[in-house]
Amino acid sequence: MTSPTSEPRDLRAQLETLTTEAFRPELAEIDRLPTLEIATLMNGEDASVAGAVAARLPEIAAAIDALAARMARGGRLVYAGAGTAGRLGVLDASECPPTFNTDPAQVVGLIAGGPGAMVTSVEGAEDSAELAARDLDALELTARDTVVGISASGRTPYAVGAVAHARSLGALTIGLSCNAGSALAAAAEHGIEVVVGPELITGSTRLKAGTAQKLVLNMLSTITMIRLGKTYGNLMVDVRASNDKLRARSRRIVALATGAPDEEIERALAATDGEVKNAILTILADVDGPTAARLLAKSEGRLRTALERAATLPG
Repeated sequence: MTSPTSEPRDLRAQLETLTTEAFRPELAEIDRLPTLEIATLMNGEDASVAGAVAARLPEIAAAIDALAARMARGGRLVYAGAGTAGRLGVLDASECPPTFNTDPAQVVGLIAGGPGAMVTSVEGAEDSAELAARDLDALELTARDTVVGISASGRTPYAVGAVAHARSLGALTIGLSCNAGSALAAAAEHGIEVVVGPELITGSTRLKAGTAQKLVLNMLSTITMIRLGKTYGNLMVDVRASNDKLRARSRRIVALATGAPDEEIERALAATDGEVKNAILTILADVDGPTAARLLAKSEGRLRTALERAATLPG
């Protein structure tokens, strides 16, 4: 019969094999150093993260191309993780509607234990692959969707379970971890292992590992949205103007895209209910608001394509 203490021992043995959990004896007296020296050490550690991400760019690009193809067919992007990894997924998902005017259901962040786990640890939630499957089933996941499991260790049952369940349903799967040879990467079609090495504070994977995950999630969502035509050049033409700052940004984006004077920009935004992409099209193509809306609808929301269509309209 299994001893009640055998499972914790097994887990401890697993953790001791992970680079993200490794102890660094050279930092054993870090608490005795001057604050500036600790900050300098930390800054040096952080500087190494971008290089670790750069080493995985081919895998990241391949995952993005597959993800964008699914989303172009109406699929959703779903992040799934526990603790810091889950919070980072929720953060990235929550920033897509204001930045790219996506429907809140188009990019979703799942965290083990539910919304309450964003601020409070939910006991045992990360250890349940079954909970991940239930959370995905609640979304009515389909083969058009993409699930990104996020876990610094690459062994978190919630993240691995999410990817395994999604793959069984035919969804595209991406596994993002910070250890080589991870169970998460093995479970996913696209494994991305950004190995950042041991943390400054032993096992505190909200540090370098968290930074690496944030950088990769930035790429997954941002480049996918570029591929879907959510930008015009490097301008956020699908920005949702929901406050004064974003309304001011909207006007500036129209100005940068068109070079039009303020009065013309105000007229264009008024004629298009504040839709930046439509306003740009009315100015650059010299069409009215309804025509701009029709052109964009026929062009799947891609401004460059809409401009090309406008050029063929009878004069």
